[in-house]
Amino acid sequence: MAKKPKEPQGNFVSEWFGHRVYPAVVSTSSSIADQQNERCPFLSDATGELRKCIKAEAAKGVCTISSLSNGSRQDWLVCPYRALNDELVSNSIHQLFALPAGVQPFVTPAVTLKRTDVRDDIGRRLGAGERVFIYFDKKTSGELSIPPTERSPEFSFDVTVVEVGNKDGVPHIGSFGILEIQTMDFHGSYRDAVRNLREGLRMHPTHFGSTVQDNQWWLSEGVEGPNIANVFKRTFYQMMFKFQLGHHDRCAGCVLAIPQSVWDSWQRHLGAPELKAEGDGTFSLLAPGRERPNPCPAWIYVFDPDALTDVTPSPIVVRKIIGTDAPSISHWALEVAPAAALSNIDAEVGLLSALSRRLKLFWPELAKTVITDVPMDGTEVSAFASIRKSLREGGMPVESLESESAYTGPGPASRTR
Repeated sequence: MAKKPKEPQGNFVSEWFGHRVYPAVVSTSSSIADQQNERCPFLSDATGELRKCIKAEAAKGVCTISSLSNGSRQDWLVCPYRALNDELVSNSIHQLFALPAGVQPFVTPAVTLKRTDVRDDIGRRLGAGERVFIYFDKKTSGELSIPPTERSPEFSFDVTVVEVGNKDGVPHIGSFGILEIQTMDFHGSYRDAVRNLREGLRMHPTHFGSTVQDNQWWLSEGVEGPNIANVFKRTFYQMMFKFQLGHHDRCAGCVLAIPQSVWDSWQRHLGAPELKAEGDGTFSLLAPGRERPNPCPAWIYVFDPDALTDVTPSPIVVRKIIGTDAPSISHWALEVAPAAALSNIDAEVGLLSALSRRLKLFWPELAKTVITDVPMDGTEVSAFASIRKSLREGGMPVESLESESAYTGPGPASRTR
């Protein structure tokens, strides 16, 4: 029986100036033109004018990285504008503003409002009863933020979507919604891979695609893995804060658009939350006993670039739409995940076992004391077993742990004098 081909190791630039170069290169006359002109197809399509890639020289043109960090090869977004496409924005607007399924909103960057033809078109659409939305972001129309107060920091938004309504025949601003697009940071630099692609395009412009396909090591040179823990720590507080915005009467809520790869990598950090399938095809991520509010203030959109199609750029496919709220995210990330970690302290391959092995290198006799059983009477043994069982089965609040423990505080010898 033939062996299954081994998955190539390493991290690869998978999209360059919006067009796929890994695992299979999709090369057309338009993709070559974008790459030669350093054109961003996503910003250009959104604004209706030529926009160059906004990234630094060392990362110029890099949209996604292909990595095995979750165990299977996936694309990881490294530029938020890669996800700025009509389908994702329109889908988010449908959910945030509760648009009926058959309604197709008109959506345009706010920067286009300087054009008379766009303003006239919006007036006609409003007169015909259409739903109209404009959006602001850092590179097209300017980023919007909530200013700081004495008790809160400033918070800026990736994309702020605003509805434009019709009041007595005059356009008026209505409610707004937030779209956050989660990317991933990678260790190291893409500098060498970007240099390889630039030189390859310069030397082989007429058969660039086949040359890259034959030299895929170009795409991985110097590219290291994703910095998963750092991105989660940096993002978590912002996510919790922004998921609360829907409680303001002018805010329709917040959508966090997250690539499938990042969502998968966050499962341990979020306590591997259980999703409930809803009748409308969406899912709910809720704490036990909570019902999904209506309207729902927070949504998670799990999406992926479709790497299997030969269309370029690869279409964005929404894999899951998840309704949630900040208290539910808090439950899973700050109660369930820590409880699971506590249960692994004295497990067979847990923290104390590692401590014993490490100490054995320096003081073998002391290492033996780490795993020496402390004498306990029957009541204490029963209580200890109860704690262990509860942690394994889903966690125990800190208050319960304290009530089960016989510990009464430090002895006189350990108190500070």
